[in-house]
Amino acid sequence: MTSHTSSRRTFLQVSGGTLALALVAGCVEEDEPSSDNSGNGNGNGNGNGNGNSSADYDFDGYLDDANNYDGVEDHTGESEVTVDVGAGSDGFAYGPAAIVVDSGTTVVWEWTGAGSPHDVIAEDGSFESEMLSDEGETFEHTFEETGTFTYHCSPHVSMGMKGAVVVE
Repeated sequence: MTSHTSSRRTFLQVSGGTLALALVAGCVEEDEPSSDNSGNGNGNGNGNGNGNSSADYDFDGYLDDANNYDGVEDHTGESEVTVDVGAGSDGFAYGPAAIVVDSGTTVVWEWTGAGSPHDVIAEDGSFESEMLSDEGETFEHTFEETGTFTYHCSPHVSMGMKGAVVVE
């Protein structure tokens, strides 16, 4: 073997090893969390273009067994938002179960007529509707303070009829 071939082989071995290390370092660097708080690695945070995801909101397990809960629906920028009472296939859910709104937004709960009489009662006592059952009946509350407001239907809470309003 000539000195030229040996030098070339050594160069290729060293180059290949360096390239492999660079590739591994690049993979490890990509997997590390970003410090710019721009999302959770999937672009905008939740796939609907608003930058919020369910991971951004902490309900302390309150919605873990809630019917119809499929993340937090963003309604920021709207002055009024409607939530169905008696949603879901059996009529024992709020639809959507969790929303985020701006301070000053009015949330209107509108009865679908399904699932027997329901009410809307805030866990902290800040709002409470009457027991209603007819389709089209409504209850509304304007959220002036920021925070997370969890609520339920008193006769159906054990069945998972729960919801939440996040006010930013």
